[in-house]
Parts: sequence; C-alpha cells; structure tokens
Amino acid sequence: MTDKETKPDWKSKGVRIVHAGELDSNTPQTPGMTRATAVNYARAGANKLWAGTAVIHPDAKTGAHHHGELESVIYIVRGRARMRWGEHLEYVAEAGPGDFIYVAPFVPHQEINASANEELECVVVRSGQEPIVVNLDIATVEPPEEVRWVDDVHPDS
Repeated sequence: MTDKETKPDWKSKGVRIVHAGELDSNTPQTPGMTRATAVNYARAGANKLWAGTAVIHPDAKTGAHHHGELESVIYIVRGRARMRWGEHLEYVAEAGPGDFIYVAPFVPHQEINASANEELECVVVRSGQEPIVVNLDIATVEPPEEVRWVDDVHPDS
C-alpha cells in the first residue's frame, strides 16, 4: 500500500472554515425566524450533524414547530430568548447570552425574542442532516407555566 491509500486526506477533509458570508439560507424556514446553514454534508462534509444560525427580529416570535427525531441545541449569542414548548406551548422559560437550550425530539416549541429593541441571534446545532422542520397550527395555553431547571446538580434555591 502507498501512503496515499492508507493516510486520510486531512488537508481537504480534516477542517473546514465556513466564513460568516458563506452561510446558506436555502434551508427550511419557520415564520418569524431566519435560518442559515453553516455546516452540513454539502457545505462542510459533516455526516451526523447540522449547524447554523437563527435570527429573530425584535419583538417577534416563530410559529410553533418541531424537528422530528432530531435533537437541537440553541446557543444564545445576543439578545434574550423566551422559549415556549409543549402540546399547547403551555411551558415557558428564558435564556440570555451564553446560555444553551436543549430541545428534545418531536417537542413542539416556539422561539420568542423577548426584546422589543434588539435582534435575538443564536447558533443552532442539530443531531442529523435532514432539514426537518414541521410547522404546526396549534392552540396555545395562556398564560404559560414558567419552568425553572431543577435537578440534583442545580437545586431549586
């Protein structure tokens, strides 16, 4: 065997830099949010994940939706996110810059920009390549129940 046959092509397949101006907005959208793809198979050679950005305009909210069997992680870069989730969006919690939000598979949810003055900017990572976005038309519960993360590591204070 030659070196070429046994060594991986790290130069062209090891690291891919996707510059800010190279994101692709040709991805399924949800009303109230603009998504752009940074990392997927076509753009970076990723096989098991999708990553991109989401921007929600001041005082705006997305339509209710879910991402099928995919797990999602949302990292808040700038602004304040108010998340609603559940069969009737009956639960609510907020996150700010530096916070991470985990969304389990099939969970109906809605992202809301809690600020009337600045955009909500997020980085989103999903556990698969399929661009699954299932937009939902559901009745919501008002007011939603506020949920605080409490577990053995983060006890209620």
